[in-house]
Amino acid sequence: MKLPIALSNRHVHLSQADVDVLFGAGHELTHFKPLSQPGQFACDEKVDLVGPKGTIKGVRVLGPARPSTQVEISLSDGFALGVKAPIKESGDVAGTPGVKLVGPAGEVELSEGVIVASRHIHMHTDDAAKFGVKDKQIVKVRTFGPRAVVFENVLVRASEKFALEMHVDVEEGNAAGVRNGEEVELIAE
Repeated sequence: MKLPIALSNRHVHLSQADVDVLFGAGHELTHFKPLSQPGQFACDEKVDLVGPKGTIKGVRVLGPARPSTQVEISLSDGFALGVKAPIKESGDVAGTPGVKLVGPAGEVELSEGVIVASRHIHMHTDDAAKFGVKDKQIVKVRTFGPRAVVFENVLVRASEKFALEMHVDVEEGNAAGVRNGEEVELIAE
C-alpha cells in the first residue's frame, strides 16, 4: 500500500513562554503557510540556533505553540552546531543536548530539547486499519526510482488528529532521491 512522503527541514517548536521571550510578551505566532498535519503551520517567525561550535541563522518556527520547546535538526546540522543530537521520537527530549535560541526580542538557553527526529508515518486511525498497522508499530518503507531505498525503523504514529504522510529529514529524503508528495510503499513487519 502506498502513501505520500515529505521531507522535513530543520525547525523549532516553541512553548508560549519561549515565544514571549524571543518575540516579545503576548506575541502570537503568525501563519506563513499550512502544513500537512491538521492545525499545524509554518510561521513567519524565525530564530537563530547557537551551539558551542557554530550558528544556524533563520530557522523556521512551526506552530501552534507547544507545552515545551523542541529543536529538530539533521545530523549535519548537529556537526555544524557542535551538538550530538540523538535520533528520537518527536516530543521525547529527555537527556538531549540544548542550544541557545536567539530571536528579535531576546534569547533562550535550552538545557535540553535538540533532536534528530526519527523517521515516522503520521496516519489517521482509519488509515492504520486499512494498512493493518497500529500506533507505535515499527515498519519498513520502500521508495522508488534510481536511488530507491528501503527505510527501516519507521515509527507509525496513528491518531484521529493525523493525516496520512511519512516524514523523513531532508538528508534522508535527498539520499533516497524522493521529493515532497511522491508515493512510497509501506511494508508492515
